[in-house]
Amino acid sequence: MRRFISSCRYISAGGAAFCRRASHAFLSPLLALTALLLTSLLLAGQASAAVTGVAFVHGTGDHRSDAWDYWGGDFIDSVRQGLPDQSKYVVVNCDFNQYMWSSAAAGCLAGQLTTFINNKAITDLVIITHSNGGNVVRWILSNPTSDSRYPNIISKIRWVNALAPSSLGTPLADAVMNGNVFESSVGWLLGFKTDAVRQQQVSWMANYNANNLFGTAGRPALPKGFWTVVGSDVDSAIWDGDSYCGGYSANVGLEITQAWLNSCSDGFLNCSSQSGAGSLWFKDITRTNGAEPLSHNQSRKKCFGLDVILRNDL
Repeated sequence: MRRFISSCRYISAGGAAFCRRASHAFLSPLLALTALLLTSLLLAGQASAAVTGVAFVHGTGDHRSDAWDYWGGDFIDSVRQGLPDQSKYVVVNCDFNQYMWSSAAAGCLAGQLTTFINNKAITDLVIITHSNGGNVVRWILSNPTSDSRYPNIISKIRWVNALAPSSLGTPLADAVMNGNVFESSVGWLLGFKTDAVRQQQVSWMANYNANNLFGTAGRPALPKGFWTVVGSDVDSAIWDGDSYCGGYSANVGLEITQAWLNSCSDGFLNCSSQSGAGSLWFKDITRTNGAEPLSHNQSRKKCFGLDVILRNDL
């Protein structure tokens, strides 16, 4: 097991420990090595019994027929290489144009996760979400008694890796719902006045976070780790090869929409929204190849080593 015990965020029912990161600067090298060896021996039997799977949960939109393309097959195939058994993955395909709690959103997600867990005998589930998908997963984590399927799903989750989650909403949703002329230029990104767009208005998300969702400041903690990856900028210079990763036209569009956001944003979400719930795992430029920023489109694609970071986390 590659993670140190001192930073464990989750202990499975069998006792297996999974940890994000640790600092042993205060330990001598001998003590640190001894602790690691003892931990490995203690947990080896239990950890080896875990059946690890990964679920990819898309963002806003009806992706019942194109969820694979939402992520890109090269991204999915790269990430799942980190699984002991690469067949134990699921690409969720639901209609996230609906409110997060609806049967088409959280209900659909719960159904597909339950089927995956049961069919593949998953006991250790890592969920990778993007954008509004993080809100749908937070709904499940925050409301375990609202659906009989939720408790079993929650019990199997190791943690959630939330890529650019829209936890505090986005001003772009407000612009769309207000009928701003800006609506025509963000329709490709958000859709037009759907319930999911309405839900992601800043004031609406503030209300949901205060009353229905866990994990934001002043609210109860989520029952499982919700670790965020924050995209901080958009590159779209025609001469810069990095601007083409994930699709040049999408990055040009996000460069335009960024004008309505803070300087730290991914073209769709302010950094503050992305880090508004759960815990920060990392800000893009601190871990990506070449310290490249991740636009909102690039944070779901095989760009700048993001896939490798996620793969190694499994």
